Amino acid sequence: MSVFERDGRVMLLAYDQGFEHGPIDFNGKNVDPSYIMEIAESGFFTGVIFQEGVAAKYYDQKKAKVPLVVKLNGASSYSKGKEPYSPQLCTVKKAIELGAKGVGYTIYVGSEHEGEMMREFSLIEDEAHKAGLAVIAWMYPRGSKVVGKEHDKETVAYAARLGMELNADYVKTYYTGDEESFKWVVKSAGKTGVLAQGGGKIGWERLESEVRGIMAAGAKGLAIGRNVWQAERPVEVAEKLGKLVFTS
Repeated sequence: MSVFERDGRVMLLAYDQGFEHGPIDFNGKNVDPSYIMEIAESGFFTGVIFQEGVAAKYYDQKKAKVPLVVKLNGASSYSKGKEPYSPQLCTVKKAIELGAKGVGYTIYVGSEHEGEMMREFSLIEDEAHKAGLAVIAWMYPRGSKVVGKEHDKETVAYAARLGMELNADYVKTYYTGDEESFKWVVKSAGKTGVLAQGGGKIGWERLESEVRGIMAAGAKGLAIGRNVWQAERPVEVAEKLGKLVFTS
């Protein structure tokens, strides 16, 4: 069981959106990473996800109680065209210096650049595992080969399977929309734990329904951001999510 698990389940607070989307996701409160750390330290999360710069400036490894995942690659919203590519921007060595217990890396499955991302990830995975870090693969179907099929059962299952074949400890990927189809995604990942990504802000009733389906399908848990820190009372949302993740 990794440091990111509690009773075999995982609930990560994701805050890499500032790099990927820009400040469009933020308001006067959640634009400040210190506010995110307060939410992450509420006791309901088993880890927090930052890019290198946020981790360097806002994660105090001497005081923090919640384990850190450093995202090692990224791409701005301006660069995500028809064939997306997310280059490595931070090293495993630097992530360790920042206090990380895990590293993350995105692979756009279906992009013409997927092979390059797989090669980068493979080297990262070897180094990170040698250093005792958990490795999370963001396995996102995106690119010309999967247009219109990004959230389909077989496409997402293939992405999850690739993550397992690449030796990721966890894969973070799309929820396929219902429990039965997501069971196939989880089964396809084998012993690699599946974490459903939270995506854009939705209402609580829909979010609750999706999380129930995700956990009933056998997923390890969630990597969720905007649905928590964009909420008016984020800690209350985190508490409700925790009940679904850790007691289901």
